Amino acid sequence: MIRRRDLLKIGAAALAGLAARRAALPGAGLPLEPDLPTRPLGRTGHAVKIFSLGGQAALEHPDNQDVAVPLIERALDLGVNYIDTSARYGGPARWSEHYLGLVMKRRRAEAFLATKTHDRTRDGSLRLLDKSFELLQTDHLDLWQLHNLQRMDEVDQIFVRGGAIEALIQAREQKLVRFLGVTGHADPDVLIAAIQRFPFDTVLLALNAADRHHLSFADRLLPLAVERRMGIIGMKIPARGRILSSWTPGPNDKYGATTSGTISMPEAMRYVLTLPVSTVIIGCDSIAQLEENIAIARGFTPLAGSEMAVLEECARPVHRQALFFRRWEA
Repeated sequence: MIRRRDLLKIGAAALAGLAARRAALPGAGLPLEPDLPTRPLGRTGHAVKIFSLGGQAALEHPDNQDVAVPLIERALDLGVNYIDTSARYGGPARWSEHYLGLVMKRRRAEAFLATKTHDRTRDGSLRLLDKSFELLQTDHLDLWQLHNLQRMDEVDQIFVRGGAIEALIQAREQKLVRFLGVTGHADPDVLIAAIQRFPFDTVLLALNAADRHHLSFADRLLPLAVERRMGIIGMKIPARGRILSSWTPGPNDKYGATTSGTISMPEAMRYVLTLPVSTVIIGCDSIAQLEENIAIARGFTPLAGSEMAVLEECARPVHRQALFFRRWEA
């Protein structure tokens, strides 16, 4: 079993190797704006930028094309090469896939494109996939994922005869999708059970500085993903703002947040990027927010173990609202 200190060492070693390769490049000493660093997306062979664009926030709002499309374009212009969405983002109209399709029809080759099925059956998932191709205006996906596994019975549903895993395998065999993944943020044991039953290429898991205070994905799931050389994608980094000191709760917050968070966005991103993840996906509300996040990623340096511990303690008072997506009932 890989221990926490070993996880940090794995992340630090990868970053040291990246720095050495950069130093050897011609003109490496010139004061140029740095590129977004890359890391291997597990065993897929894709070198993914450490910041990736999530398909929520501005990309899931209805009738928001004037904001969403320029935001996607700007992300690609700045070097983002992984975009994540879902058949569920944007409600029944699937606005997120729709906006992405308006860009993908011209710039498909620039993005490792990932979407998801929330249906637990083969036939239902294949219907969602057909619609994803239509909306995304593409004939193939780089990654198709099972969306948000929360309970053990959902794992059972996926693997029975006629379950969703058959759709994923069929789509890969027909070369409609290249890689297969699994996602979730409620309970690490549910994802562990799925990974032990099928060799998924990637895992999309919830990680932030509050993680270790309840059903820790970093302690329980991350070591297994590293051991199996999976592409590891971190999400829920700012917990939709609820872990950030800059966030102000509104009345009757739908996630039960009652106070501002306790850490900054640079701290939130540095915490997760110090772990052995391939990339982090973050949904953005504006181009300014996107550019701020990319600047943080460009300037990333790993935290020491003691600094990680400090941020974990800072997050403790707000860990419930920062982990609103976790399972809290037995």
